[in-house]
Amino acid sequence: MALSQDKQFGIATAFFGVLSFVFAIVAELKKGTPVRGRDVVICQFPPDPTVALGVLSVVAAACCAVVGAVAVFFPYKGRHVPRKAFFDYTPSTSSSISPCITVAGTGMTVWTTATEASHRLRNVHRDPAYACPTAKTGVFGGAAFLNLDASLFWLVCLILANNVREDYFDAGAVAVADRATGLDDK
Repeated sequence: MALSQDKQFGIATAFFGVLSFVFAIVAELKKGTPVRGRDVVICQFPPDPTVALGVLSVVAAACCAVVGAVAVFFPYKGRHVPRKAFFDYTPSTSSSISPCITVAGTGMTVWTTATEASHRLRNVHRDPAYACPTAKTGVFGGAAFLNLDASLFWLVCLILANNVREDYFDAGAVAVADRATGLDDK
């Protein structure tokens, strides 16, 4: 049995959201080890894919947002619902919170990934007391949860969009039937 289009979009949105979450959680790893030399400190970081996982998390979060946004306005079964109908029926909070949380989560992941990449590229320091920091502890995790929350909000938008479609087409069918029988409300 094939899945309907709305279920396919929902599964894709959830998949990319969970993928972004997992990448960002795994990216939160150890900090570097200071190696003291003559008048310098060299930070040696473990060979882990923190920066690559951060980038993959950003890409997955962006894919989640694109799939979620496309799915909300996608014409299912060739039937298109006007945008005005979506915004008349749907509470505007869910449709405006989803992009905001997506931007916050993606921005936080980009910022943490860029900070971590900077620490790894600039690893020679002249201060003998330098402690080899990493990106702020917990920021990757916080960004991961924001990305997961954004995915869940996109799913809520998809559910509400489904309800709007059903209401719009059911109300349209009732109006057409009333006009055919002459039972218009005037």
